[in-house]
Amino acid sequence: MKIMKFGGTSVGKPDRMHQVAQLITKDEREPRIVVLSALSGTTNSLVAIGDAMAAGQRDQAKEAIDKLEAHYQSFIKELVKTDKAYAKAKSIVSEHFEFLNIILKISFSEALSKDILAQGELLSTKLFSVYLEEKGIDHMLLPALEFMTIDAQDEPQLSTIKVKLGRILQQNSDKKLFITQGYICRNSRGEVDNLKRGGSDYTASLVAAAVNASVCEIWTDIDGMHNNDPRIVKKTLPIEQLSFEEAAELAYFGAKILHPTCIWPAQQQKVPVKLLNTMQPEALGTTITQEAGSVGVKAVAAKDGIIVINIKSSRMLLAYGFLRKIFEVFEKYRTSIDMITTSEVAVSVTIDHGGNLTSIVKELEPFGTITVEDNNTIISVVGNEIAQTKDILSKLFEALIPIPVRMVSYGGSKHNVSMLVPSSYKTQTLQLLNKGLFGLE
Repeated sequence: MKIMKFGGTSVGKPDRMHQVAQLITKDEREPRIVVLSALSGTTNSLVAIGDAMAAGQRDQAKEAIDKLEAHYQSFIKELVKTDKAYAKAKSIVSEHFEFLNIILKISFSEALSKDILAQGELLSTKLFSVYLEEKGIDHMLLPALEFMTIDAQDEPQLSTIKVKLGRILQQNSDKKLFITQGYICRNSRGEVDNLKRGGSDYTASLVAAAVNASVCEIWTDIDGMHNNDPRIVKKTLPIEQLSFEEAAELAYFGAKILHPTCIWPAQQQKVPVKLLNTMQPEALGTTITQEAGSVGVKAVAAKDGIIVINIKSSRMLLAYGFLRKIFEVFEKYRTSIDMITTSEVAVSVTIDHGGNLTSIVKELEPFGTITVEDNNTIISVVGNEIAQTKDILSKLFEALIPIPVRMVSYGGSKHNVSMLVPSSYKTQTLQLLNKGLFGLE
């Protein structure tokens, strides 16, 4: 079975949705599960609606709902051609926006917020199903809320997903094409919830692992993962093959094409992941497998919004258990550390969000003098066995002579060398590395 995931830009316009229908029916030799995101812009609009409701701004929320509904009404006029299909699509749009209008009168809650966010994927899949039906393409709408579950820690329950999904597929073994929602799920209380941002990638990978798929295809608007950020660097090249470890490093450290969580479920079952371009389907894209394919540097990625926390304590640093106590503070606030450096008198760590920063700093203060630096960027150089590859480090640091590198992480992974730089130097750093490591300007 093949898994095919299409992001918001891939289904964001009626003609794009038509193209997706062509792509998923091009090769019908094996069954397919198609995972769809919400139409591009929809989730942001739904977030804004929820935020307005949470702030008690009902008029603003109503205005946003009406604007979004108008967009969908225009969308379906171009999506389908027959009166019968249009009537069905219009009924679906009316049903979901009636729900959004009804909740304007209900007291806002976190659970209600999750219901609001779920409307995007429910709409995109139902409307796509109407289009497929109009075209005479046999398929089944597969509700993600019937099999996609997370536990009390918001972690997907892969074994449960496998059982529930397997049962549904077995009951419908005559079907070869299934359409399901990305992103949405049910939590441990049975309420509608979601897999957070980028969750459609996660859904696709979890489904691929659950059914032991032959491949998990992630279709976006770029032809695979590139060796550098094409939004910043003029000349970049797509990477033909990556290992799961390399892809995980790139995704975690800023490569936007793939969500970091997408890697591990597919890796667990050794399901190849392909990153493909909906707008250029003939492009090779990037294949992610167990094997790296080659040795050396593959790509550079940048992760913004990095905060440095410095703990200086000549009295306690060498004391037994000191680092453990520091890490326990971050564990308490469920805040992950990206980089760490130590000296005889200080420890510096980086985090990528400051939601609990005030509380963390307060609890660290008994350990020493605490200083905080924001507006930093982690630049990560990723490849296969680059720590052992000749000349990589000399090329890397020679390229970065003009850059005030704040921290370096080397040796923790054979696939990654990371540097922390002020965010104001991000563009220059990426450009210098593009020239120094890849010979591209």
